[in-house]
Amino acid sequence: MKYLLWVALLYSFCMYGCCNEFNPQEDFMLVAGPLNDAFDCSHPVLPGSKQHFEYLQSRGVTHFKVPLSWVHLLPTGFPGHPQQAVVTCYQTLMKQLLEVGLQPLVVLHGSTVPDSLRSRYGGWENPELGDMFQQYAEFVFGEFGELALSWVTFSDLDDVRHDPGPLQTILKLNKNIYQLYHQQFPEKGRRLSIGLRASDVAILSQIKGSTKMDFLSMHIEYECESANLGEELRRVQVSSGDLPILIYEMTVHGCPYSQYQVLGNFLQALMSNADLKIVGCDTVDMLGEPETEDFPTSHAISDINRISALRNNYQNVWNQFAAQTDRDLFLNESFPVDFQWATSSESFKVEGGWAEDGKGESIWDRFGHDGLVFANQTADLACDSYHKVDYDVYLLRGLHVNTYQFSISWARIFPSGHRGSQSEKGALYYDKLINALIDSGIQPVVTLYHWDLPQALQDCGGWTNASIVEAFKDYADFCFSRFGDRVKTWNTFSSPWVVSHAGYGTGEHAPGVKDYVVASYQATHNMIKSHAEAWHVYNEKYRKTQGGRVGIALNSDWAEPLDPSRPEDIAAADRYLQFMLGWFAHPIFVDGDYPAAFKTQIEQKRNECPLSEPARLPVFTAEERKRIHGTADYFGLNHYTSRLVNNSAGGCTPGPQGVGNFQSHVDPSWSSTASDWIYSAPWGLRRLLNYISTEYLNSIKVPIHITGNGMPTEHIGDSLNDVSRIDYMKSFINEALKAIFLDGVNVQRFTAESLMDGFEGKKGYSQRFGLHYVNFEDADRPRTPKQSAYFYSQVIKLNGFGGHKGEFFNLAKMRFAPRTTALPPSEVPSKSKVVWEKFSIQSNFQRKLYHYGTFPQGFSWGVSSSAYQIEGGWNADGKGPSVWDTFTQNGNIPDNANGDVACDSYHRLEEDFYMLRALKVKSYRFSLSWSRIFPDGQRTSLNQKGVDYYNRLIDGLLAYNITPMVTLYHWDLPEALQKLGGWDNVEMINIFNDFCDFCFATFGDRVTFWMTFNQPHTIAWSGYGLGQVPPNVTNPGIAPYRVAHNLIKAHAKAYHTYDDKYRASQGGLISIALNADWFEPKDVNVPREVVAADRALQFQLGWFAHPIFKNGDYPDAMKWQVGNKSELQDLKETRLPSFTEEEKMFIKGTADMFCVNHYTTKIAQHATLRLKPASYLYDQDLSEAEESDSPTTAIKNQRAVAWGLRRLLNWIKEEYGHPEIYITENGVATNSKTTWDDSTRVFYFKTYVDEALKAYDLDGVKVKGYIATSLMDSFEWLNGYKVGFGLHHVDFTNPIRPRTPKYSAHFYYQVIKDNGFPSTDDDQLIYGHFRKDFIWSTATASYQIEGGWRTDGKGLSIWDKFAHTPLRVFNNDNGDIACNSYNKVEEDVTILKQLKVTHYRFSISWPRVLPDGTTKHINEAGLNYYHRLVDALLAANIQPHITLYHWDLPQALQDIGGWENDTIVGKFRDYADLIFSRFGHKVKFWITINEPYNVANIGHGYGAAAPGISFRPGTLPYIVGHSLLKAHAEAWHLYNDKYRAKQQGIISITINSDWSEPRNPYKQEDIDAAKRVVQFYIGWFAHPIFNGDYSNIMKTIIRERSLADNLIKSRLPEFTPAEIKRIKGTYDYFGFNHYTTVLAFPVNYGNLQHYDADRGAGTIADRSWLDSGSSWLKVSPFGFRRILNFIKTEYGNPPIIITENGISERGPIDLNDTLRSYYYEQYINQLLKAYLLDNVDIRGYTAWSLMDNFEWATGFSERFGLFYVNHSDTKLPRLAKNSVTCYSTIINCNGFPDPALGPDECFNPAPEGSGERTLSLLRRG
Repeated sequence: MKYLLWVALLYSFCMYGCCNEFNPQEDFMLVAGPLNDAFDCSHPVLPGSKQHFEYLQSRGVTHFKVPLSWVHLLPTGFPGHPQQAVVTCYQTLMKQLLEVGLQPLVVLHGSTVPDSLRSRYGGWENPELGDMFQQYAEFVFGEFGELALSWVTFSDLDDVRHDPGPLQTILKLNKNIYQLYHQQFPEKGRRLSIGLRASDVAILSQIKGSTKMDFLSMHIEYECESANLGEELRRVQVSSGDLPILIYEMTVHGCPYSQYQVLGNFLQALMSNADLKIVGCDTVDMLGEPETEDFPTSHAISDINRISALRNNYQNVWNQFAAQTDRDLFLNESFPVDFQWATSSESFKVEGGWAEDGKGESIWDRFGHDGLVFANQTADLACDSYHKVDYDVYLLRGLHVNTYQFSISWARIFPSGHRGSQSEKGALYYDKLINALIDSGIQPVVTLYHWDLPQALQDCGGWTNASIVEAFKDYADFCFSRFGDRVKTWNTFSSPWVVSHAGYGTGEHAPGVKDYVVASYQATHNMIKSHAEAWHVYNEKYRKTQGGRVGIALNSDWAEPLDPSRPEDIAAADRYLQFMLGWFAHPIFVDGDYPAAFKTQIEQKRNECPLSEPARLPVFTAEERKRIHGTADYFGLNHYTSRLVNNSAGGCTPGPQGVGNFQSHVDPSWSSTASDWIYSAPWGLRRLLNYISTEYLNSIKVPIHITGNGMPTEHIGDSLNDVSRIDYMKSFINEALKAIFLDGVNVQRFTAESLMDGFEGKKGYSQRFGLHYVNFEDADRPRTPKQSAYFYSQVIKLNGFGGHKGEFFNLAKMRFAPRTTALPPSEVPSKSKVVWEKFSIQSNFQRKLYHYGTFPQGFSWGVSSSAYQIEGGWNADGKGPSVWDTFTQNGNIPDNANGDVACDSYHRLEEDFYMLRALKVKSYRFSLSWSRIFPDGQRTSLNQKGVDYYNRLIDGLLAYNITPMVTLYHWDLPEALQKLGGWDNVEMINIFNDFCDFCFATFGDRVTFWMTFNQPHTIAWSGYGLGQVPPNVTNPGIAPYRVAHNLIKAHAKAYHTYDDKYRASQGGLISIALNADWFEPKDVNVPREVVAADRALQFQLGWFAHPIFKNGDYPDAMKWQVGNKSELQDLKETRLPSFTEEEKMFIKGTADMFCVNHYTTKIAQHATLRLKPASYLYDQDLSEAEESDSPTTAIKNQRAVAWGLRRLLNWIKEEYGHPEIYITENGVATNSKTTWDDSTRVFYFKTYVDEALKAYDLDGVKVKGYIATSLMDSFEWLNGYKVGFGLHHVDFTNPIRPRTPKYSAHFYYQVIKDNGFPSTDDDQLIYGHFRKDFIWSTATASYQIEGGWRTDGKGLSIWDKFAHTPLRVFNNDNGDIACNSYNKVEEDVTILKQLKVTHYRFSISWPRVLPDGTTKHINEAGLNYYHRLVDALLAANIQPHITLYHWDLPQALQDIGGWENDTIVGKFRDYADLIFSRFGHKVKFWITINEPYNVANIGHGYGAAAPGISFRPGTLPYIVGHSLLKAHAEAWHLYNDKYRAKQQGIISITINSDWSEPRNPYKQEDIDAAKRVVQFYIGWFAHPIFNGDYSNIMKTIIRERSLADNLIKSRLPEFTPAEIKRIKGTYDYFGFNHYTTVLAFPVNYGNLQHYDADRGAGTIADRSWLDSGSSWLKVSPFGFRRILNFIKTEYGNPPIIITENGISERGPIDLNDTLRSYYYEQYINQLLKAYLLDNVDIRGYTAWSLMDNFEWATGFSERFGLFYVNHSDTKLPRLAKNSVTCYSTIINCNGFPDPALGPDECFNPAPEGSGERTLSLLRRG
């Protein structure tokens, strides 16, 4: 009653005193509404709304706010396409208002540009957006203009008020709309305004001058204690030019005394300022909520609940639902159209990579490593998401979510917690994740903090230290600046209550602090302040440019009284929520401070417990309260369960229950979960949402995001069939729907927790929250969708539970281009033999060179399957048996396998859709099961359920924009038709046509790509000739031809049926899918072998393609062969049937495109085969063989020969008139043991797809689509389940047939995304030059070139002995003469001059100068040879670069132990001393030892090089390596101490290493293996020299493996501290030999004591990399740059001289060595990139080798030389290869001049000898 009196007073006062321009009795507005923030007519007007309006009218309200939703009214932005249901909804709402006597106050828009329009038009600065809005206004006036008199164009200008450009655009728009409105509605009493804030008073005059309005719609911020309301209103009115004012909204601060104080102040202002023109105000803001006396109750909408709210919002919500009788009724409705569906993960739970790339330790890392987690588990690897971005985003695409919430690891970004420690690689990980999400159409939602605090900050107190607020603010600032251009929604914290409660209270979580008296409350205090600071940083620095939102995700149970009849239990339940949710929510959403009840309770408890402090609550200052209040753009809610609460005496026990005087319980009837915390009480979510809406969101109008909801299951049992999770999700999601639909709560997002199983804190991996199962026992961490994932995707698809709505599909447009002329018959051999002429002469380099490029736009990327292979349901719903059912059920397949269940796709369409969505394919090829549609093969047996299945499949594909590619017949003939003779019966032509006719009529409105038959060759030959497959007829000479004849005619008839009856209306295409191997002639230079290869193609492909694509008849090659064979067999007529002329006309041209299935290539050779028995096989007169150089596969005789595909496509182009070609099957089988890590399949696709790209891009073949075989592992015909072709692994032992994506699925997705293989930075050349004093060199080694093995007193070396030992060197070659360089100094220097090198690296033969290895006898003749060589080099201005030891140890030293004997260190020092003393005055560049790795491991471990020792592979290599390092150090110190000052040279060691990449880059295990390969290779010797001692990884692994084998110490020798010091730093540059890259993967060798076992890795090469003449050397230039960067990072960026790099050839001699030129160009360009782009300190480059030479154990078979040495000529002449020109040009240009700058003079020959290169920049220091 009091409320009504106040309304009457306000109305009376204003009616007679507020305004003298408007008619006060008619015009004064007492405004209420809107319904609620969420109501945007995305669902119908809420029940009970009219009743609510009547009540408001009875309480004096005159107007009601109706904000319109631009985006819902016009989803496309265009008035021509409104959402009619929304229009109707708003019309209904306004009519209800008018019916009860309320006037609508209609708001066109706020000011924020809707996301859907912003993506197209940007912001208000774009005039096009203004035009769109004006059209929208015209549309609105047309639809609602008659229903409302008062309008507001823009309700606020917050987003543009400080941006002059957009502000002026909006003001101009308002002016145009104002004029439009009054022109359209000129009658009196209509008013239009624009929304402003009172704080805009400074720019009001500008606004007034730029636009027009009838009154001011104002939002006033009012401070009761400090502001003068009258003065503020007067200032606004004066600035506006005396316009009337509507107080549209008033935000009040500091009015604690009475809810009517505002009204009193307002009336006082009016009385003191009689000339104020106030035309209305918001009644709720002014008066508070109306009273509830006599108010009719309704639970329909939240406004009614809000108005009926008492001061205790909990009591109100409890009263609302306490007597609810329909609590568990299911609501079958849909969510709002723009509802966001999400799933989530948290960094420490999924990422792994705990110490990768510089990540700092987090508190959860420490917690796990301290053994505080279940079963001592850790998050070190977790789900390996750090390396599996593509895997995770794949799952998200499959789920079909539009939002993904994940957290950032603070310690990954700032390892120490502070900006100064920023890790760029950590930031790049999140960049990659965010970009991948956006590329997949998924919006990222980022949580800044989800529990994993950097341990470095915890060491300083963590969240209890006030300094953390600034640290978090800085961290947030970095994240906003780095990722905010793409991330538009931010959670500052997720479940901070858990941090305070479990982390700093009970100590159950990291960091394990047990202090619920002080630390827990202090942690909360600092987290709230940190949140507020982060919000303000975003608000002040980023919101304007980034346009995002920042909120916080708070966790809360719902609480209900244990005994509802006890008021004290109701109050206890309220306290429970205040101690959990209110602790954080109240400061942020209500008033900046903790809840009064919370503070009071703590204070009372402190008074009760003077002897033991139960809690110490920090206090916010007034400034802090102000800064905290309102710092959220949405309310994030994590909710999982509910509790029953009773009042209790908590005593003086710290913690929420003790301090709060309550106890919590669960109802025994509630479903339990794997967690003793979570019980399923779904109705609690609805109640909690209503509570939040009333308790926290009355003053701050923000939406609610459900940021986490889910339940765990046990880690044991059936993990995939998680029915309990489905029940949980279904009920909780439905409760959220009720809150929205029935209660009007503004919930905008639901987040299912979580994306996948992960590390669940203290519970480790024992509890599983995931929608996807993660196998933590497998290093690959495969992810498999659970049944709940498919359920959730269905909910998302339906947008709730409202069922299917009518769907409109955009069908793929197919272009029909009928052939105008028939092609002539093929000749014998066909003219297509030009393909062999063009391609068979290619070199291996030309054939295998990878091509980078993309396919045309619109290219059709797809995957395939077939009915019998995947559907199962063999007799389900009336399906009839097929010939394959009969065949397999009789035990004809390995393990008695059959397709009865197969992949169970008949019952698991959603699972299949999931995979297709995840792959983002454009098309899906599948076949129809004839016996599922017509069980007996005839139309009369129509099975509607079978038809329904395919309708669901087709509709589902189209819903995801996937084009169905339908095969009408894929081998599974109805058994009933086989009993009529099957395809050997001519009647089948008409029967098949009737089936096709039905399918066209039934599915053709949605299917536009048809194939009649799949591989008719297989049907005819394997089914009716060999009898291997159903129907198992063995009649090889006659039946295959007869069956093929019928198949061709059946195809033609079906084609004409489609063409005549359906094409005009359906617009599709139809063809036939033919299989074809490629056949390469045994010898392309022998004509009859080419004819044989052509004949093989004509018998396989031409058998069907020739009639259809050429002239309606078989190819002459077939007719000739079969006819002649038949005659030789004394038959009266050919066994090959003939077509009539009429049939030929009917058949030719019956295909709209060429569909080809291809798998392998074979070698064809002419043969004369036997006459009897008559056989299609013998008719061909040829033999087939495998292409033996290519990899085998899991299927015999089906090697992976990628290059054959390009040739086949070219042959089809030439043979069949350049048709459009679809590759309708291509894939590779792997053994069933190969599950998800299928790198061989990746290599297959990588190479085969590239050959298709070459055909398109280089050869002009019209390749239109590529279909990968297959979608998933399936029943593989005669192989059963022994092999798999799938991109997805299917577990056929599990009844639910779980599907898991393989590595190849992610690879194929990337190919689809990139539309091929676009060139990367690695592949593109850069232009630029090396430093001016760059060293250009080439190299040799003494034993490899010198010869003269017993000349002039030379002693024996270990290589002399090794090469003269049988079976050691290929072809029994040796270095006795080699290149005879000992006698050819002048010739060698001549070719060096021709090469234009500035330096020449060569080695000195130790036994040539010291025959027994000691200085007891110095061989002067040997020394003189080197003097002659050095002098000749210097005379040619070429600097000698001498290697002291290049593997040819004096045999005399080997006889006393060689490098195993410690005395060799001194002997090597003596040898070095001699050489330095004799040559140092002329030689300034020195290398002590070449490739110590090869000496130690190849020579003393594998025994593949001299001295050939292999019997101690676990110890001897390390002993030898130890000696080599010490010998090097002694030689270096000798030079440094004795010679450097005088000789001024530089000295180092040359270390060799491959670069290593992980075989599977998504796999931590492979990444670790790659790291070990590099550390055990380059690090073995570089680490002691450049960093000191062996690397920790080597020391640790070898020590642990040694001790595990019961050895007393490590097999790796240890350096003394003095030795470490002496070896460290013994370099002037990093001499580096590099040739290739490998792909690494882990290998467990058990207890084997061997270098390889210690390394624990195997290596392979990528099949797409070019080969060389050496099996170990593959062309992989990118690795060169990467290992150079590794050296820079790992060893302090030392000066680097590349001392070897080159490539070998093998086989016939070709001086046009294109491969070598390519190699040098690519590798040297990578070197230039490292120098110019990466700032690697590159000083020189050395090509290996100057000339072909003795290549160690391979003898002279492998040739690395720039110059060819002819060993068949006793003079051993050196002949320049073409690569000499290439390399010398690069030298002359000192790099790669930019062609864009015009011709460079360096390409012109320059005078020989360009002067000395200086040494100054190479000297250290």
